[in-house]
Amino acid sequence: MTQPAHPGRMLFVSLPVTDLARSKAFFAELGFSFNPAFSDETSACMLVGEDAFVMLLTREKFAQFSKLPLADPTTHALALYCFSVSSREEVDKVSAAALAAGATEADDAEDHGFMYARSFFDLDGHGWQVMWMDPTAAEQGPEAYAASAQPTDARP
Repeated sequence: MTQPAHPGRMLFVSLPVTDLARSKAFFAELGFSFNPAFSDETSACMLVGEDAFVMLLTREKFAQFSKLPLADPTTHALALYCFSVSSREEVDKVSAAALAAGATEADDAEDHGFMYARSFFDLDGHGWQVMWMDPTAAEQGPEAYAASAQPTDARP
């Protein structure tokens, strides 16, 4: 059984970018919007979900928050970022928009029946995946969903 969500909890993921205006334009092409109240010339608050945000930060601004040296996302993977959309068709639409806006394809499409995904690297080399999951599979979990989708043996 799924644990209840934490009321009032929000998620902020900070991502260093080399050109803030260019990154904002890129993600706007994918359908994301930004909260101007939490954005300035060094940062942009990208709305991902009701309580989930990606803070696009200039590399200089990001360095103010991290005591560790910045890694080059084109040569080192530190995290992969995934967001869901409402249909398989939207996966293809968002992925096509990303590629048209300058992203590079990271991998072939993945089709697991209950889940469909495509991956790309953004303008700074960060790895992203856009995915759709059957709502029943999301609720039950993939193994329970697969088991319920199997035909039952009708022998006596």
